[in-house]
Amino acid sequence: MTREEVFAKLNEVFRDVFDDEDIVVTDETTAADIEDWDSLEHINLLVAIERSFEIKFTMGETTGMKNVGEMVDKIMAHLG
Repeated sequence: MTREEVFAKLNEVFRDVFDDEDIVVTDETTAADIEDWDSLEHINLLVAIERSFEIKFTMGETTGMKNVGEMVDKIMAHLG
């Protein structure tokens, strides 16, 4: 899966979790950029991402992500 394909799938997950069809995430997107992205929604988002990509993040990975770009890096590492 290419980085572009990961971003396309992530956009779908973000739109579903935050119920906003206008969301377009980039490498630099953070929780501050999406109005409803709080700690509870972060958990829901991570679970939705894990299900969508059929991966499982470690606790260290979930706490270490600073932006969506780092999230994509971790997803791609899991996908091999």
